[in-house]
Amino acid sequence: MRGADGLDGVELRHLRAFMAVAEERSFTHAADRLRVGQPALTRTVRALEETLATRLLDRTTRRVEPTEDGRRLYAELAPLLPRLAAALRAHGGQPVLRLGFTSLLPGACAALNAEFEAATGAGVRLVRRDTPLAGLDTGESDIAVLRGDALPDADVRTRVLLREPRVAAVGRSAAAGALARRRVLDWAELADHPLVVNTVTGSTRPELWPADRRPRLACTADNFDEWLEAVAAGHGVGVAPQEVAERHTHPGIRFVRLKNAPPVTVRLALPTRGAHPLAERFFGWGGTGGAEGRGGG
Repeated sequence: MRGADGLDGVELRHLRAFMAVAEERSFTHAADRLRVGQPALTRTVRALEETLATRLLDRTTRRVEPTEDGRRLYAELAPLLPRLAAALRAHGGQPVLRLGFTSLLPGACAALNAEFEAATGAGVRLVRRDTPLAGLDTGESDIAVLRGDALPDADVRTRVLLREPRVAAVGRSAAAGALARRRVLDWAELADHPLVVNTVTGSTRPELWPADRRPRLACTADNFDEWLEAVAAGHGVGVAPQEVAERHTHPGIRFVRLKNAPPVTVRLALPTRGAHPLAERFFGWGGTGGAEGRGGG
């Protein structure tokens, strides 16, 4: 890479663009995340590569992978950019709390956010990151809403916010047509059907069933949209929080009420050390249970 004297053309937008593509492994997904057009994002990353005189990303028709230089730059920027953003926010007027979430923010959070803003004068900015910790580990969020009991083994504190009922997501294809016509399904009978699992941000895995009667893993998905399409394609049955059924529709899927299903635990999470002061206040603002220890207890 060039020395510091060759970096006059590098701007913060170039670095953010590169980081987003490196994390998403896709220009399309990175463009959606940054809310920019894909051609503009491509030009921004290419401009950074030209300034640094090195290729940062290997591009194929299916996937984008960082090069050796790209991996090195990512590792160096990952801890620096969040600190820079925090420093800029500290001198930017109204304080802002970044609330991370994955595919679906619980509806109850809207009232919680409004109450917090009214009481503190701070703003709450919603940050969607389809990663296990919703951007908490990368510094992209100050506090996060996480679903499920098997939380990543990370250095975080958690508090139970609420518990949500589960529903079954059934494809309308011929293979699953009989299930789609049912009004209610029992949790136990899902063990007889292949299961589609979102392994990154999902909250339902075969291990939730008894060891002697578990559903077979049909396929996995890396995000909510892939999971939805896999169920619609008839690869297997899915299970999701009830709020998904209330806020999402798909022509190839019917959501069916589940009985005897364990609820989905929804938690607030923040770093064990060095948490943002606003995150500490939000953490104590609401919840149905006391604070838990590292990794959710």
